[in-house]
Amino acid sequence: MRGTHTLTRPEARRKLVAHLGLDRYRGRGVAATRAVLRRLRCIQLDPLDVIGTNADLVVMARIDGARRGDVWRDLFPGYAFEHFAKERCILPAEAFPRYRSRGHAAQAPWWRHQEREQRLPPAVINSVLTELRERGPMTARDLTDHGAVDPLDWSGWKGTARATTMALEILWTLCDVVVSGRTESGAKLYDIPERSLGSTVAASSGESDKDFNRWALLERVQAAGLLSRAGGSTWSMLSEARGSSLVDQMIESRELIEVSVEGSPRHYLALPGFLEPGPVRYDGRARILGPLDPLLWDRQLVRTAFEFDYVWEVYKPEQLRKWGWYVCPILHRDDLVGRIDARIVDGLLIVKKVWLERAVDPELVVAAIYRHAERCGCEGVRMRKVRKV
Repeated sequence: MRGTHTLTRPEARRKLVAHLGLDRYRGRGVAATRAVLRRLRCIQLDPLDVIGTNADLVVMARIDGARRGDVWRDLFPGYAFEHFAKERCILPAEAFPRYRSRGHAAQAPWWRHQEREQRLPPAVINSVLTELRERGPMTARDLTDHGAVDPLDWSGWKGTARATTMALEILWTLCDVVVSGRTESGAKLYDIPERSLGSTVAASSGESDKDFNRWALLERVQAAGLLSRAGGSTWSMLSEARGSSLVDQMIESRELIEVSVEGSPRHYLALPGFLEPGPVRYDGRARILGPLDPLLWDRQLVRTAFEFDYVWEVYKPEQLRKWGWYVCPILHRDDLVGRIDARIVDGLLIVKKVWLERAVDPELVVAAIYRHAERCGCEGVRMRKVRKV
């Protein structure tokens, strides 16, 4: 029977933190990294590497001893690929057949490749694919240079002027090639799916295209924990599903449940198991969260459940920033207790400022900072004394 389940704010916090694997560290090493991806279903990517990339921070918040770069070493090749889910993400290898079966439909609204195809001769695209098949994995720079191309210009965003790179963008979107890892400098390594993911996964046709939205919606709800029916960036790539009758059908069939949170008029989607009772075991450590950690995807939900206002100010002009350019939240148990402005410079973790906004032992935060520095291979930490604001 359909009905809306109401959670108090503490219940919502507790269940979200546990669902997203932030209540305690869960294992160590390669197997633990792979388990994080299976649990979260996607890890959002961002190229900025200030104190580790967002993908690094997502893994380090959940795995004891995880180090900067482990996400690439542990997942690629063979266990993951990159594509659009909520923005560009790392996705588990078993999702690849679904994306490949989508073909042209797998591209994001802001990443249409028809314009690219109009600027490139088919022979260039075929040549790049053939070279990767024969010599991959390779970076874009290692591939044969096919000359210049007129770059795309979308609202001030400039695309590549290299024909080879533009061909890779087309092939990657269509799942004819995949990112099979990163070099030490962070450059993408491209390869054919059969070699990177294995012939069984890459050759599978997946389920029918008509089932993609149902499958993708279940994946997104698992990834978010609570997915607002009001829309927003958490529905990226799923606007078609949101605007159809699919959501109501899945609630009626009990594939999904509808949840509300005390203090908010919004309704959220969750998996039935999200509401299962049971104690949450915290390890008591403080954690530095990446700015695109799934716990932070829905800023309105963060304000409601955690009573914490977080805006990632990296794209704001300096004069409009309240906190700083790359400020990350700090989590302790199921409370967002503060934020940190830091960066790695010349082998040191430089902590410009820490704001403690909740009751928390400052030493727990200091321990988290030193732990993070060690995981990033820093030689030391430079910071002032941490105090409550």
